[in-house]
Amino acid sequence: MTATSILLDRNARFSVGFDSGDMPAFPKLGTMILTCIDARVDPAHVLGLELGDCVVFRNNGGRVTQNFVDEVTALAIMVAKMSGAMEAAFDIVLMQHTKCGAQSFADPQFQALIKQRTGVDVTPNAITDQRSDLLSDIQTLRDAPNIPGGIRVAAMLYDVETGIAQEVAPPTPLADLRH
Repeated sequence: MTATSILLDRNARFSVGFDSGDMPAFPKLGTMILTCIDARVDPAHVLGLELGDCVVFRNNGGRVTQNFVDEVTALAIMVAKMSGAMEAAFDIVLMQHTKCGAQSFADPQFQALIKQRTGVDVTPNAITDQRSDLLSDIQTLRDAPNIPGGIRVAAMLYDVETGIAQEVAPPTPLADLRH
């Protein structure tokens, strides 16, 4: 049996009696989570999320990249339009994890190897120290001129060995960080 057939079989079981209940497009918790693509770090399991609770964005290392900034900007415009508000207000939770493979992206020799073989610059996804990288990523969001100040950002670190997520930075409106 292939992975695809296993997944389709699981979806068939999931869809039995499925009722979206007029689930809105905007998440029930008003939250966007950025985390790593690592299979050990599924926010639905780690944070007990249900379908429709949060928007989840994943990349190597769970880092704030220009692509993520662009996605947040687009989401903010969409949320403001949908709600009729002048400015969007929602939460962003940055969640990195221990024992992350993106730590290897911090090695200049490995960066050069990837760049040489693929043309891809993995530097923006490099993990050097999760706590300081999370705080740096908050600053990147703070400095992004098109992200509304009403958006709150928080950060947490998930330990893949214990299953515990710890707060690194409490939810704070970007406007407060811009002063």
